[in-house]
Amino acid sequence: MSHGPNLSKFDEGRLMQVLVAPIVSEKATMVAEKSNAVTFKVLQDATKYEIKAAVELMFKVEVKGVSVVNTKGKTKRFGKSVGRRDNVRKAYVTLKPGQELNLGGEAA
Repeated sequence: MSHGPNLSKFDEGRLMQVLVAPIVSEKATMVAEKSNAVTFKVLQDATKYEIKAAVELMFKVEVKGVSVVNTKGKTKRFGKSVGRRDNVRKAYVTLKPGQELNLGGEAA
């Protein structure tokens, strides 16, 4: 018996929308080098199972685990007006050993 729902239970159109963008930052790069994990910005209502299925579908890699972080948006001022950044949901997707995900288009 496998844990969690399998890939066929999800709507493929929904899975294509779950991953919003890859996060490329110093922290994300450090995590990628240290623990073979890739960081994505995902939809607010995305579940771990959906994120796993989406990464496996789009990048054809095997996922070991998914950790999710919700970050509250900061309040910022521009002169008199007060604005607020959007809340962000980040997914740290750990890949199985031997798996590699090349986000940049550069050749090896």
